[in-house]
Amino acid sequence: MSGGAAGGSMAGYLVVRLLQLFPVMLVIVVVNFVLIHLAPGDPSLYLIGDAPVSDEFLAAVRARMGLDRPLIEQLLIYLGEVARGNLGYSYISRAPVTDVILARLPATLLLMASQYVIAIVVGVYLGVISARRQGGGVDTFVTLFSVTGYALPVFWLGQILILIFAIKLGWFPAQGMLSLREELTPWQTALDVLHHLVLPSATLAFFNLALIVRLTRANMLQVLRLEYIIFARSKGLSERAVVYRHALRNAVLPVVTIIGLNIKTLVAGAVLTETVFAWPGLGRLTYDAIYARDYPVLMGMFVLIGLIVVLANLLTDLVYAWLDPRIRYR
Repeated sequence: MSGGAAGGSMAGYLVVRLLQLFPVMLVIVVVNFVLIHLAPGDPSLYLIGDAPVSDEFLAAVRARMGLDRPLIEQLLIYLGEVARGNLGYSYISRAPVTDVILARLPATLLLMASQYVIAIVVGVYLGVISARRQGGGVDTFVTLFSVTGYALPVFWLGQILILIFAIKLGWFPAQGMLSLREELTPWQTALDVLHHLVLPSATLAFFNLALIVRLTRANMLQVLRLEYIIFARSKGLSERAVVYRHALRNAVLPVVTIIGLNIKTLVAGAVLTETVFAWPGLGRLTYDAIYARDYPVLMGMFVLIGLIVVLANLLTDLVYAWLDPRIRYR
């Protein structure tokens, strides 16, 4: 098969996958809308609080919020607004949902990116080292670490890190993203954000790191026994070249898949992590919106999360095809 055919095949595959985004996102929006609106709680009651109001006033508030209409009518109106790029207005902040989400997005992207760098780089390296020294002390320690990290709850680990490194040792701030008690230069601000980032990033990365270590180790052990690895060694290649240039490329393929599929788990972990560390990102915003029954913000968050998960799966498939050219011909 020619290179042009392969390129056309990849282009066609990409187009088909992009077209599949629309029905998938429609299902995500509909299901989440119905589940959120059927859940217990009333946003109008949260807004009014304990103030004594008449039934007429409560009805007027619900009408202004659009909650007095049948659920199917609310859904159709919302779908029309989403199709025009309008996610509605927050009940609490009285601002467009898009603006509310975009204001919190950089903090979450910073947290996600940093934990991914830690988990992927350290996880793959430890997995390779553990596989190369199978049965030794390093392998035993790495295996024990990966099993422990995979089992620890995120919220519990975050609290333990705060108790040890923030309260006991005083090395890192316990909560927040930035110190507000002093004037900082741009360079000092960046360093201060990184200082606040260490604990929440380490907490969120711990589970991913443990998972990547286990997968990398298991796949490396399998790949290192294959015939082409034995042949590469017989050619006189150094062990480093055999491991990192030949074995790791194939061993890392399942790791790439898991990283992409694990995005949805990270979102749940981000909600817990950002809540524990008072990190002002999308996870904390989701928690606050759930507590306040802020339906527009919740729906906007679920639409964004669904889109991120779908795009992450698509990107994972493309990276997988790039790492393994055989997939382009299937």
